[in-house]
Amino acid sequence: MSARRRGPSTTAVHGIPHRRPDWAPVAPAILQSSTFVSPVGSDEDIIYSRYGNNPNQVELARKYALLEGSEDAIFLASGMGATALAHLAVLRPGDHLVSSSWIYGGTRQLFDEELGRFGIEITYVTPDHPRLWRKSVRKRTRAIFVETPTNPLMRVVDLTPVAHVAREFGLALLVDATFASPINFRPLEHGADVAITSATKYLNGHSDVIAGAVAGSASLIEEVNRLMRRWGQSIDPHAAWLVDRGMRTLALRMERHNANGRAVAEWAESQAAFSRVHYPGLPSHPDHELAREVLDGFGGMVGLELAGGPAAAEGMLQRLELVTHAPSLAGVETLVSEPRLTSHRGIAPEERAALGIPDGFLRLSCGIEDAGDIIGDLEQAVGAER
Repeated sequence: MSARRRGPSTTAVHGIPHRRPDWAPVAPAILQSSTFVSPVGSDEDIIYSRYGNNPNQVELARKYALLEGSEDAIFLASGMGATALAHLAVLRPGDHLVSSSWIYGGTRQLFDEELGRFGIEITYVTPDHPRLWRKSVRKRTRAIFVETPTNPLMRVVDLTPVAHVAREFGLALLVDATFASPINFRPLEHGADVAITSATKYLNGHSDVIAGAVAGSASLIEEVNRLMRRWGQSIDPHAAWLVDRGMRTLALRMERHNANGRAVAEWAESQAAFSRVHYPGLPSHPDHELAREVLDGFGGMVGLELAGGPAAAEGMLQRLELVTHAPSLAGVETLVSEPRLTSHRGIAPEERAALGIPDGFLRLSCGIEDAGDIIGDLEQAVGAER
């Protein structure tokens, strides 16, 4: 078939379409083997699942690269593993990293506690002050990191000024767009060099796999692969097969996640129980106009601030029936969690509040159930009138 670029749904199902031989299985096989027979006397790279070149791993990475529009991609054992190795691929001891301050708590801990062990210094920039990107660059700056949309406020960062600074100073721009998925946002189309995602989330979408992925240039992925082989971060073949299975419905699921997220956010904004609703699809969101411009969908993540604070949040969580109180996100089922006890647990309460994440804040991941049922469960949990 021709090499023309196909739509994201077709790509998520087929990767690069090809005609199958007669009697071939329609579903791909799971090659659950750690090692493969090597030709005698061959100097080619051996096939070994820790090396990330098991056919399940390779085909999954090819499909994800197509979705992101990158030269190459690689899957790793977790989203944090992807974040760690992507940065280690572009940074060396003594280097300097400029990072958005609006990032996942685990990423902040990785930067502060682990990269610091290599003598790598980090400067945090508040993204709504774009002039700070240039002012923060030093002689030893090698990379910039941005998360968009952000966890858990769903802020949408304008990559245009960041990408301009990165190009001006020859810096690598790494972007974690887990909350969007490549259906809603593709960082490389907006000037990024590297896309990072927690494949645990929307790519897999069924709350049954831990995985991460990095997409970028062939040379960058080659270095991530080298590090993966040393640090033991490869994804298991069965996990790769499950992520691939989930990705086949990625575009379809994102349509429902987008629709449900918007419906829930619009409902919540009309309820007195919530003092504030964070969703980029709402005109009240500070980044709404930017989100309309750069996102292909507003996503299924909604931030809810309970007017009654943490006590009201706890009461609501105890009364939920359909919505599940659990960490993680982006599965087919609706999940809710408290960032103060999960994603931002390691951050002091006053610092969380300064970041806009007060006690009483709930992060809601809208699944693919019927929107009316999600809203109905939230209504009874907060005692709202129908």
